[in-house]
Amino acid sequence: MKRTSAKLFAIIIALAFTGCMNGGGNIIREIGIGLHNNNQLKIQLDVTTATPTKVYAEYWSDSNSAKKFISSVSTAGLQHALVLGNIYPQTGYSFRLVTDNNGTQNVSKTYTFKSGTLPMWLQDQFKYSCTQPNLLPAVFKEGFLLMNKREAPGLMYIVDTKGQLRWYHMVDGTGVKVAHFTNDASVISILGKSDEPTSYGSEILEINLLGDTLLHLKKGQGDFRYTIHHEIIKNHAGNVVTIYEESRIMDLSHIGGGKKDTVKGDGIQVFDSKGKQLWKWSVFDVSDPLADPALLKNKGDWTHANSLSFDIDSNYLISFYNLAQVWKVDAHTGKIVWKLGKGGTMALPAAGVFSQSHAVHINPYGSLMLFDNGVDKKQSGVFAFNMQPGARAATVDWHFNLPAEIYNDRMGSAYMINDSLVLCCCSKKHITVLANKNGTLLWTLDTAMPPYRVEFIPAAMVKPFILN
Repeated sequence: MKRTSAKLFAIIIALAFTGCMNGGGNIIREIGIGLHNNNQLKIQLDVTTATPTKVYAEYWSDSNSAKKFISSVSTAGLQHALVLGNIYPQTGYSFRLVTDNNGTQNVSKTYTFKSGTLPMWLQDQFKYSCTQPNLLPAVFKEGFLLMNKREAPGLMYIVDTKGQLRWYHMVDGTGVKVAHFTNDASVISILGKSDEPTSYGSEILEINLLGDTLLHLKKGQGDFRYTIHHEIIKNHAGNVVTIYEESRIMDLSHIGGGKKDTVKGDGIQVFDSKGKQLWKWSVFDVSDPLADPALLKNKGDWTHANSLSFDIDSNYLISFYNLAQVWKVDAHTGKIVWKLGKGGTMALPAAGVFSQSHAVHINPYGSLMLFDNGVDKKQSGVFAFNMQPGARAATVDWHFNLPAEIYNDRMGSAYMINDSLVLCCCSKKHITVLANKNGTLLWTLDTAMPPYRVEFIPAAMVKPFILN
């Protein structure tokens, strides 16, 4: 545990355990109270003990003493850093320390503190609206939303469905270009400077919900040599998977370009935790840029890959904005299994045509789902497809359009909450909505910044670090 407590409270409690239960004696020598990683929603108790022992804190808000929380647990040593989550700003709290020495527990008397005020730049960032809360399912009401701020200083936010900021992590001097909540209950992100394009970066940062760093790779370290962008995920083995940008010098003189012109495309790269490359794939290896009639126009960003996920068989699904296609790529051979979209290899009915897409993934019900930016018709929406690779075809499981006034031509996302409701992020409109399959909005969240996407996190995935 990193001991980075900023002394918020001018308070040191010495010899706090005089008169402890169970004859434990004066075990605790000193308690300091401050902020963990200078974060107003995480309190750190720095505890010194006379003998090596296990220590944790039990704490509660003054407004609800019946609801007890447990801090992180320090398991050995004389110096202990305990982190208290589930903190609301400007709220009174009480706590007591519990030591456990070979099964003998001692409990301190109760101490109090009051949490501080959020910085101005974190206040009034989110505003929700819901006229019929009875229509919202419990899984949504109890869940949380992950989003990010791409400008420096970068921020990752976890917000509840009433617009209350419940967790955040700030990165000085760089923006958080995209963030993803992993199955390991961590947040992994791409960091980038202000002079890098909006969703592009040169660092990978993974943190746990205590705000402690699990992984931090920088371009130039190991095999991390390319600029990465738009997506950062982990595979079943725990390795990092991302999209990278690659440049090739090509002769484009016969189509109006230069004899030594630069074409920028995309690829998939897999790293271990040390930055060692485990697998690499490039769009240039499977597709000829000269076959694209729009190459001269798009040579600076030929394909513009913008999302990456896994199919149910663990092969890759990657979406390309400038090609208006989704490709399935074999995760071992790199061969293209199929292409979905305009000019693709999978037959689509007229009702299934989408124009540019984001957040392509397999939803919990087995459909390939995507946010349709709807550039051609100037109206965004959501598609769920039934993929039939044996028949080289795809059918529409369901589709709806979002209201025209929140049309979102770039960025965006759509994820299922249950079998009938979808969480949609319309980034450029600074709004996230909960819609049914008719496109009716049941809930909205306005944000001060335009998040690249908004992921839904079920409550069980953040326990015990964030609780309602």
